[in-house]
Amino acid sequence: MILFASAAMAENFSFKDIAGKQHNLGDYRGKWVLVNFWATWCPPCLAEIPDLIALHDQHKSKDLAVIGIAMEYSNPGLVTDFARSRRITYPVALGNDEIAAQIGPVKGLPTTYLFNPQGKIVAHNVGSVTKEAVENFMARNK
Repeated sequence: MILFASAAMAENFSFKDIAGKQHNLGDYRGKWVLVNFWATWCPPCLAEIPDLIALHDQHKSKDLAVIGIAMEYSNPGLVTDFARSRRITYPVALGNDEIAAQIGPVKGLPTTYLFNPQGKIVAHNVGSVTKEAVENFMARNK
């Protein structure tokens, strides 16, 4: 279930993904943006990855972008290898406290923030999310 958050802006949120590409939240204006903080060792994080891949693949060209921020890793190569082995198609970044602070608190993993097409945080969830829950939220909040 996605919980409502205060309508906050994170316009300056930026990161470099594991492929070396720079991303800025403002680049996604006009689309919903789901930012998911996760870790390779986290069972609920691993369980939601197939739904996040499906969301990204089905919506990326029209109305939603998914971004994964890997937290609590011992080696950057581990995250890169993991993302390849799981065939993660959405951008993945190596996270840290500074990256997380650009958006909001990460009180547990997984933590997901959802931005509306205007760039405002409209929901967040600590715990797993599903494709169906995200799509239903988007449909109810057009």
